[in-house]
Amino acid sequence: MTLDIGGHRVDLPPMDQLGFFAGLGVLAAVGLVEWPIAIAIAVGHELARSRHGRALREFGEAMEEA
Repeated sequence: MTLDIGGHRVDLPPMDQLGFFAGLGVLAAVGLVEWPIAIAIAVGHELARSRHGRALREFGEAMEEA
């Protein structure tokens, strides 16, 4: 889905992805999950679903070098 906000184009993820992130945000907002944990889960989820896993491989390589 694409939104036009004030002349800026914003590409949103698919609806199931938005639902996941919204649910995670609600869990963090009510205190069932700490914010840093919610952010880590969201980043991990996004890395895992990235096309061809390129971002995940790059992240793994960076962690190996650290």
